[in-house]
Amino acid sequence: MKKLHPRNIHNQDYDFSALTEAHPNLVQYIVDAPESAQSKQKVTIDFANPSAVKALNTALLNLHYGVKDWDIPEDALCPPIPGRVDYIHHIADLIGAPQPNSKRRLLDIGTGANGIYPLLAASVYGWQCVGSDISEQSIENVTSILSRNPQLSAQINLRLQEDKHKMFEGVISEGEYFDVSVCNPPFHSSAEEALRGSRRKVANLNKNKPAPEGAPELNFGGMENELWCNGGEALFLKKMIKESKSFAKQVGWFTSLVSKSENLKPLQKLANKSGAADVRVIDMEQGNKKTRVLAWTFQQIN
Repeated sequence: MKKLHPRNIHNQDYDFSALTEAHPNLVQYIVDAPESAQSKQKVTIDFANPSAVKALNTALLNLHYGVKDWDIPEDALCPPIPGRVDYIHHIADLIGAPQPNSKRRLLDIGTGANGIYPLLAASVYGWQCVGSDISEQSIENVTSILSRNPQLSAQINLRLQEDKHKMFEGVISEGEYFDVSVCNPPFHSSAEEALRGSRRKVANLNKNKPAPEGAPELNFGGMENELWCNGGEALFLKKMIKESKSFAKQVGWFTSLVSKSENLKPLQKLANKSGAADVRVIDMEQGNKKTRVLAWTFQQIN
């Protein structure tokens, strides 16, 4: 059992027959699945191969979410769809909007070239979404995805953050209100740290066998602002919490993924110290991977 959110359709094994029909390019990456007591799946993909992961994402988004021709640049972060939509499902519960078409507004801080949170939130729940990023290239790529998906383009607005030291200022307009903000922060403090992390991930996926010759160093991609920043995840989220106080009346819940468990308690303490009326931690689990969402609000929630 993957232990995903109860509404997450990826709780079951992938239907590779349907997925390859939705995205025929996936066929070339299908391999026999290793024998496992936990899964009856006979085929899978090589998750250490970035091209295979990207093809699987394109197929999943097409088949399950109606997102056609999703694509990202070679050096862009390729997000795991089951885990990303799990975040959205938990956020829907947090803001009391578990049913589709509940007219909520979501702000994605650092939407990246993949635009995954707005795409999923708009598709699954019908929310109005704003995706912001400091990278013009990322904004341009998500714009390109939306041009191929007119059914979602009316629900998703993209904004360039021109000050890399700010998250909300310059993005949220005066008088504008969002029910929730989401974020997948850059969790490494340098390119070297990101590279070491990717090598460990590849080794685990290959069961500690050497990576194939010529395999890319960052198997899941990721440009500088997507994977690392000065101070890493901890400093990024400290800045976010401090800045969020200035937008206390314009955002219902501020949330972010927290990848490193040791960062959680200091961030909770800072949110409380900053005057948050409520601070919560949402635990998420996918297979052996555990992560959590930190959520805080300055408003009195019933």
